[in-house]
Amino acid sequence: MKSIALLGYGTVGSGVYEIIEKNLEDIKNKYNIDLKLNLILVSNLKKYSSHNEFNLFTNSIDVIKNASPDIVIEVMGGLHPAYEYVKYFLEHSKHVITANKDLIAEYGEELMNIAKHNNVSLMFEASVGGGIPILKPLKECLGGNNIESIAAIINGTTNFILSKMYDENMGYFEALKLAQDAGFAESDPTSDVEGLDASRKISILSSLAYSKKIDWKKIKTIGITDINLNDITNAKSKKHKIKLLAISKQNDGDVYLSVRPVFVHRSSSIGKIDNEFNGVVIDGDSVGNLMFYGKGAGKYPTASSIFGDLIAIMQNQVDNSNIKLSSDFNFIKNFPLKSKWVLRIDTNFPDETTSQILDEFSNLPITIDKSGDNKSLYITVSEFTEDELLEKIENLKNISVKVTKYFLIYE
Repeated sequence: MKSIALLGYGTVGSGVYEIIEKNLEDIKNKYNIDLKLNLILVSNLKKYSSHNEFNLFTNSIDVIKNASPDIVIEVMGGLHPAYEYVKYFLEHSKHVITANKDLIAEYGEELMNIAKHNNVSLMFEASVGGGIPILKPLKECLGGNNIESIAAIINGTTNFILSKMYDENMGYFEALKLAQDAGFAESDPTSDVEGLDASRKISILSSLAYSKKIDWKKIKTIGITDINLNDITNAKSKKHKIKLLAISKQNDGDVYLSVRPVFVHRSSSIGKIDNEFNGVVIDGDSVGNLMFYGKGAGKYPTASSIFGDLIAIMQNQVDNSNIKLSSDFNFIKNFPLKSKWVLRIDTNFPDETTSQILDEFSNLPITIDKSGDNKSLYITVSEFTEDELLEKIENLKNISVKVTKYFLIYE
């Protein structure tokens, strides 16, 4: 029998416990494995005094260290003390499963090396897609492919907010409040709405897909806090939606990553991912285009992924030795492909300036739309890399034209 210790008993931790209580016998019979949850680490022991298995709870990490469990499941969240605890158990030859994206994005390579050195497993399927199985297919099933690109909606909070703005004409703050009331957004939503959560997740995905050491802090990250209903209306007029998209591409030693609001066609696979749902689209040179879709967060979806990792460990299906990350690549900050873009421009300029704007994009396809409140112009231009577009934006500044926002049209 393998013993398990659970570090944390919040939303995800309680979900893991409930799955064990509900499905343990079925899991034993189906997979011929024998396991037992022995200890649960919590910060406030009194809070669980009425729990029917209160004897499992402890507020001392030393109690768990002394018990020497075979497998540790970390669902505390945050960097510290999660990092110190995970490192300790790996160094003491214990398998570790974590749902902690912050931990893996910051210390993943170090911890994987420690696991390899001690011949144990570090598993983190739940750190990226919640209930969506994506890391195992990426590492194993798609191992014969050169992964060329990833496009992902991997933050349910922002997708819910943008969906409500699009479907129900809600303003940003109204949609955010609804997300908080529904439990899809934290009281401090900064990590979600500023794109930081998605940046950490796409760095993990890309590191494994490309075998590159991706620093999430280098990723161009733009949140959704300045998206307004005029932007949504303009997207609708083009049969598009606005989505916070994590984009990753590699080609000939160049790697590009970003997290940003983009225009996507409403009938595209990404355009159909709404509300709190997540989706990951992967392009491989052999398999072509694949999409993984489902609930990207929540109590039971995340706990489900953790259990998948647990079963893999119990069946000895894990090999950390094949994960090697290279630093030998060129990191590209701005979108490198010639693409279509939408520029939002403040209309506070003389009428004659419009002709100067047209001159700046002379001999190029261009459309101009005015917002319903006449406060903004939306100019759609095509066949620019992001660097080329930024040069045009600088030129517009010279004629006192202020570009307040620009969007990639992702196709």
